[in-house]
Amino acid sequence: MSNQVAQQYDKRPRIKEQDTVKRKSPGISISKYISYLFLIVLCIIWIIPVVFGITTSFRSQSEVVSSGFRLFPKEWIFDNYVSILENTSTAPILRWLMNSLFIATMHTLLVVVVISITGYGYSRMKFKGRDTLFFTLLGISFFPGVVNLIPSYKIIDALGWVNTSWAMIIPGLAGMGNIFLVRQFMNGIPKDLDESAHVDGAGHFRIYFSIILPLIKPVLIVCALFSFTGSWNDFLWPVIVFTDVDKMPVTAGLLLLQDIYGNYRMIGQLMGSAVLAIIPTLLLFLFAQKYFVQSINLNSGIKG
Repeated sequence: MSNQVAQQYDKRPRIKEQDTVKRKSPGISISKYISYLFLIVLCIIWIIPVVFGITTSFRSQSEVVSSGFRLFPKEWIFDNYVSILENTSTAPILRWLMNSLFIATMHTLLVVVVISITGYGYSRMKFKGRDTLFFTLLGISFFPGVVNLIPSYKIIDALGWVNTSWAMIIPGLAGMGNIFLVRQFMNGIPKDLDESAHVDGAGHFRIYFSIILPLIKPVLIVCALFSFTGSWNDFLWPVIVFTDVDKMPVTAGLLLLQDIYGNYRMIGQLMGSAVLAIIPTLLLFLFAQKYFVQSINLNSGIKG
């Protein structure tokens, strides 16, 4: 009997090893080659101005004016950065960087608190008109931010926050984009956890702190990163609410630098100041790439 089974096993059609290898490693199609080529060209077009700006910060003023377009300088100098750091009166770049760091950090911490609580209310609590209110505010958020500049400035002026950090920290805490992400992430968390906690006598605050908050850490980190970079790179609003040089963030200071170093008289120092301004956000992105990737999956915090 065993011999008959063995003979039948040997007669079965077998897949050749070469066919298996071909199936496991299909060739790259022409469309992928075209896509890769397009992305490479796009990357080169994007990165050339960045590299040129960085290398310009190491050029002398005479080379900037006379040499035309050269990707790399003939002679690398550090005088521009020395002049930037020594200028503490008309262009205190280090003070501006510290102001931006304080504003962006405080704004990010408060954003995490506000959007997590608000997202919990829209996702887990039931009250009349909840969805109508949420989608109404979401629709209003699609209006351009420029529309709110004058009303926002009137409010800030009435509160006495002009030329203070609060003018940058408080506005935008309840951004509907971040609230939408948190709400969608919470909707992926099984509500059986809430019901079990309610049976054990837990209230909303206990459920929020003990159950929901630990599970939504990935989306909160992503929203914190977006909020930090958005606050750091904000340009128009700080230019409007700040007139005191010592209290400006770095983005408003760069505009002042353009006035001081404009007309190609100090273009190397202007580029050096811009390079110093992008270093914090660049480092933040390099060390937090995995959290940006996690933001694609709104249910990444739920396993099993």
